[in-house]
Amino acid sequence: MFKETHPIIGTRDIQRAIDFYTKQLGFKLAFGDKADPPNYVGFRRDAVELHMQFQFEHEMGTIRLRFLVDDPDALFKEYRQRGVECTPTGVRNTPWATREFALYDLDRNALTFYRALTGAEMEPRS
Repeated sequence: MFKETHPIIGTRDIQRAIDFYTKQLGFKLAFGDKADPPNYVGFRRDAVELHMQFQFEHEMGTIRLRFLVDDPDALFKEYRQRGVECTPTGVRNTPWATREFALYDLDRNALTFYRALTGAEMEPRS
Protein backbone atom coordinates (compact mmCIF):
# COMPACT_ATOMS: atom_id res chain seq x y z
CA MET A 1 0.00 0.00 0.00
CA PHE A 2 2.50 2.64 1.13
CA LYS A 3 4.99 3.70 -1.56
CA GLU A 4 6.98 6.72 -0.33
CA THR A 5 7.09 9.46 2.23
CA HIS A 6 7.95 13.09 1.59
CA PRO A 7 8.80 14.88 4.81
CA ILE A 8 8.12 18.62 4.83
CA ILE A 9 10.91 20.58 6.48
CA GLY A 10 10.21 24.06 7.77
CA THR A 11 12.33 27.09 6.98
CA ARG A 12 12.27 30.75 7.95
CA ASP A 13 14.11 31.81 4.75
CA ILE A 14 13.26 29.72 1.70
CA GLN A 15 15.87 31.24 -0.64
CA ARG A 16 18.66 30.72 1.89
CA ALA A 17 17.47 27.12 2.36
CA ILE A 18 17.40 26.51 -1.41
CA ASP A 19 20.99 27.75 -1.66
CA PHE A 20 22.12 25.53 1.24
CA TYR A 21 20.41 22.34 0.07
CA THR A 22 21.52 22.74 -3.56
CA LYS A 23 25.00 24.24 -3.19
CA GLN A 24 26.11 22.67 0.10
CA LEU A 25 24.21 19.36 0.33
CA GLY A 26 24.11 18.51 -3.38
CA PHE A 27 20.34 18.24 -3.82
CA LYS A 28 18.65 19.44 -7.01
CA LEU A 29 15.67 21.76 -6.86
CA ALA A 30 12.91 19.48 -8.22
CA PHE A 31 10.00 21.92 -8.13
CA GLY A 32 8.67 25.10 -6.55
CA ASP A 33 5.39 26.95 -6.45
CA LYS A 34 4.91 30.09 -8.55
CA ALA A 35 5.34 32.62 -5.72
CA ASP A 36 8.41 34.85 -5.66
CA PRO A 37 10.13 33.71 -3.53
CA PRO A 38 8.40 30.32 -3.54
CA ASN A 39 6.59 29.19 -0.40
CA TYR A 40 6.85 25.45 -1.11
CA VAL A 41 9.68 23.60 -2.89
CA GLY A 42 10.94 20.08 -3.39
CA PHE A 43 14.51 18.78 -3.51
CA ARG A 44 15.80 15.52 -4.93
CA ARG A 45 19.07 13.65 -4.56
CA ASP A 46 19.19 10.14 -5.98
CA ALA A 47 16.03 8.37 -4.71
CA VAL A 48 15.34 10.80 -1.85
CA GLU A 49 12.85 13.65 -2.14
CA LEU A 50 12.39 16.30 0.54
CA HIS A 51 9.75 19.00 0.57
CA MET A 52 10.27 22.37 2.24
CA GLN A 53 7.85 25.10 3.20
CA PHE A 54 8.18 28.57 4.67
CA GLN A 55 7.00 28.61 8.28
CA PHE A 56 6.49 31.39 10.77
CA GLU A 57 8.54 31.22 13.96
CA HIS A 58 5.64 29.83 16.04
CA GLU A 59 5.22 26.98 13.50
CA MET A 60 8.85 25.85 13.61
CA GLY A 61 9.69 22.75 15.62
CA THR A 62 12.53 20.30 15.97
CA ILE A 63 12.81 18.00 12.97
CA ARG A 64 15.19 15.04 12.88
CA LEU A 65 15.64 13.07 9.67
CA ARG A 66 17.75 9.96 9.06
CA PHE A 67 18.99 9.23 5.54
CA LEU A 68 20.09 5.73 4.61
CA VAL A 69 23.11 6.18 2.30
CA ASP A 70 25.59 3.84 0.62
CA ASP A 71 28.76 5.48 1.91
CA PRO A 72 28.56 7.92 4.83
CA ASP A 73 32.36 8.34 4.80
CA ALA A 74 32.36 9.58 1.19
CA LEU A 75 29.37 11.85 1.86
CA PHE A 76 31.06 13.28 4.98
CA LYS A 77 34.16 14.04 2.91
CA GLU A 78 32.03 15.69 0.19
CA TYR A 79 30.23 17.88 2.71
CA ARG A 80 33.45 18.89 4.48
CA GLN A 81 34.93 19.91 1.10
CA ARG A 82 31.84 22.06 0.54
CA GLY A 83 32.34 23.73 3.92
CA VAL A 84 29.36 22.10 5.63
CA GLU A 85 29.70 21.91 9.41
CA CYS A 86 29.19 18.26 10.40
CA THR A 87 29.63 16.14 13.52
CA PRO A 88 32.97 17.33 14.97
CA THR A 89 34.08 13.74 15.69
CA GLY A 90 33.50 12.69 12.08
CA VAL A 91 31.86 9.49 10.94
CA ARG A 92 31.55 6.90 13.68
CA ASN A 93 30.29 3.42 14.43
CA THR A 94 27.43 3.50 16.93
CA PRO A 95 26.31 1.06 19.64
CA TRP A 96 23.08 0.61 17.61
CA ALA A 97 25.09 -0.92 14.72
CA THR A 98 25.27 1.96 12.26
CA ARG A 99 28.06 4.03 10.75
CA GLU A 100 26.91 7.64 10.71
CA PHE A 101 27.43 11.38 10.98
CA ALA A 102 25.07 14.28 11.44
CA LEU A 103 24.63 17.97 10.74
CA TYR A 104 22.16 20.80 11.23
CA ASP A 105 20.77 22.78 8.34
CA LEU A 106 20.45 26.56 8.61
CA ASP A 107 17.06 26.26 10.37
CA ARG A 108 18.45 23.76 12.93
CA ASN A 109 16.78 20.72 11.35
CA ALA A 110 18.91 17.70 12.31
CA LEU A 111 20.03 15.47 9.43
CA THR A 112 21.79 12.14 10.07
CA PHE A 113 23.37 10.08 7.27
CA TYR A 114 23.98 6.39 8.01
CA ARG A 115 24.35 2.82 6.86
CA ALA A 116 24.16 -0.46 8.77
CA LEU A 117 27.42 -1.94 10.01
CA THR A 118 28.53 -5.18 8.39
CA GLY A 119 29.03 -8.29 10.51
CA ALA A 120 32.81 -7.89 10.30
CA GLU A 121 32.58 -4.29 11.51
CA MET A 122 30.58 -5.38 14.57
CA GLU A 123 33.02 -8.10 15.62
CA PRO A 124 35.30 -7.05 18.48
CA ARG A 125 38.89 -6.45 17.47
CA SER A 126 41.62 -8.15 19.44
